[in-house]
Amino acid sequence: MLEAELAARFAAYAEAKLLGARNVSVANVARIHGGASRQTYSIDLTYDDATGPKTKGLVLRRDPPDSLIDTERRVEFAAIRSAYGQKDIPVPEALFLETENDALGAPFFVMGRIEGGVVANPFKLDMIEPHRADIGRDFFQHLGSIAALPVEGSALAHEVEVPAPDACWKRELAYWSNEIRSNAKSPQPVAEAAIRHLERNPPPPAQRLSIVHGDYRTGNFLHDEAGSINAILDWEMAHIGDPYEDLAWATDPLWCGNDMERAAGFLPWPEAIEIWQRASGCRFDPAAFEWWSIFAHVKALGIWVTSEKAFANAENDDPILAWSGWFTHAAHELMLAMRLGPKYGVTQ
Repeated sequence: MLEAELAARFAAYAEAKLLGARNVSVANVARIHGGASRQTYSIDLTYDDATGPKTKGLVLRRDPPDSLIDTERRVEFAAIRSAYGQKDIPVPEALFLETENDALGAPFFVMGRIEGGVVANPFKLDMIEPHRADIGRDFFQHLGSIAALPVEGSALAHEVEVPAPDACWKRELAYWSNEIRSNAKSPQPVAEAAIRHLERNPPPPAQRLSIVHGDYRTGNFLHDEAGSINAILDWEMAHIGDPYEDLAWATDPLWCGNDMERAAGFLPWPEAIEIWQRASGCRFDPAAFEWWSIFAHVKALGIWVTSEKAFANAENDDPILAWSGWFTHAAHELMLAMRLGPKYGVTQ
């Protein structure tokens, strides 16, 4: 759908949805690139209501023909609603959800736009100096606050399964193992070795059930260029599970800007873990973190082989899928080989 057509159809939709609004028009619509799980647009909406002219900044997340991950828009919408207004977690207001194709040709949801933020590139973390440590403190504070959100009664709990504390790891490992086996275009011996290792060496049960963001990392938040995070983005992989899943994914080496001495490339590890413990209410368990950090590599491979398949089959021509299937896939295979080799007597 061309942007002009999208703007016209969205204006008609918004006029029907905004109570008391009239003369609704889209002043500007711009595609936001950088992800492949949703088509994301920034929209400036103008309208009149009983108090006079208004302008509202919105973000539209619309389903593409295919995506990096097969996700459910209801889940992302519910996850954002669960976090909005809670514990100072910076998320936009979730406004409208449409699960049919009628309005815009594909399912979508709409949220408020948080102004004034820029993305921190995980491969160029030196660009956020001299605010790296301050952003890191926000990063781990918000990560812990998400883990501390109440599960019972949350919007997300109405949309997804709530597992038992000792079943979180089984469910996630089964899901991502199936993604690899169903989508890989070639044998995946490193992934299979890692899956067997994780199955044979399960982690401790979850200390608590938490809302898991699922893709909390550098690149999925906005910062104000003065040391504060002002928006946490991309909740499409959210679910309820073990908070260690988010901690391990957030600190995966791929997102650390080649700085293994600092957690997520931001803070010394003891400081980062202390902030996370305090905000989440969890105590750090090295055995749990070890299992979930190896799992994070497997989960990543599940995403990369799926993206490679979608690009190779011409289901999605976004070049980020080709890059993911090549570069990041190889990076996580190497990480797994280096971690698992010594455990089984294989050395360089």
